Amino acid sequence: MTPSFQDLYGHPPETIVQAPGRVNLIGEHTDYNGGFVLPMAIPQQTHVELRKREDRRVRAFSLNTGQRGEILEYELGQEDRRKRWIDYLQGVTYVLRRAGHALTGFEVRIHSEVPLGSGLSSSASLDVSLLRALRQAFSLPLDDVQIALLGQQVEVDFVGAPVGVMDPMAASIAGVGVALFLDTREMRFERVPLPPGVDLIVINSGVAHNHSAGDYRVRRAECERAAELLGVKQLRDLTEADLPRAEKLPDPLGRRVRHIVTENARVLATVEALRKADLPTLGTLFYASHDSQRLDYEVSVPEIDLLVDLGRADPDVYGARLTGGGFGGSVVMLAREGAGAAVAARIARRYADQSGQRPAILLPQAPVSRQA
Repeated sequence: MTPSFQDLYGHPPETIVQAPGRVNLIGEHTDYNGGFVLPMAIPQQTHVELRKREDRRVRAFSLNTGQRGEILEYELGQEDRRKRWIDYLQGVTYVLRRAGHALTGFEVRIHSEVPLGSGLSSSASLDVSLLRALRQAFSLPLDDVQIALLGQQVEVDFVGAPVGVMDPMAASIAGVGVALFLDTREMRFERVPLPPGVDLIVINSGVAHNHSAGDYRVRRAECERAAELLGVKQLRDLTEADLPRAEKLPDPLGRRVRHIVTENARVLATVEALRKADLPTLGTLFYASHDSQRLDYEVSVPEIDLLVDLGRADPDVYGARLTGGGFGGSVVMLAREGAGAAVAARIARRYADQSGQRPAILLPQAPVSRQA
């Protein structure tokens, strides 16, 4: 039996909030290079229940850890990385206190519908939901953009994952069915509706990834080194006219630059295609983005490539690509309107047969636990 807040702590919660996961339509690894991204929220959310305490003790329980009944604790001001899920909560109180916000202790119960390691920002969803809960409980003067920036600080400064700002911004301000066109350097954003005639599909490959692991850090370091060698502050400062110069850099730096520069251009082209409801062009851009991630940025894995190839072979799919940080996670596909559920089911079934993995269909409107 799943323990309620009342079961865990002996009284009901005072605050109940949620924050969604996200799927990135296009614009991968561009955010920490100052570029453009195009995420949108998904229906799956992280739910947080919270009640304030009189002391400085924090007590936390997560339904997603697989260890039923385990309540973890720490004291405010004594946050210390444990390399466990509670580091995200410790990171939240750490960055809030660092920013001068007064807190007392509290009790919290967490339940997330966003699968871990899926490339759908389960950690950002957790960060933002916790920050929302504390904002409400303690009347903190924080707007949604400030919540997102604090969420990024949680991951970078405490958890140790060098992520960009896209994920917490999507969890904090994006909507379902509406893409968030975000300039991550200028922090300007615009909401762009999905056009009619298309169903969005998201399939989790069953191969988990971890942003705090080494490969993600390596890619970011490679981009920083390339920018330094090319004499620019960020790779966002380059255009396609700079690619011949960039391609003279030691391998693989030139290929990393090519992905970032062309991916930024693909985000801009995708926004225009969305506005024009140009579905064939959207599909072409999706496949080009995936190929760039696979060949130039080298963040795909065979299971993800298989899912994309199954999409290419399906007559009802306009386009497919790896979404998220890579090294596993999920794919996003655009399918003919009305066909999304059937397409997702048959692609997931074929993928399971060929890969031996257990995919989960997250969209259209599929429960997280649904297995192919």
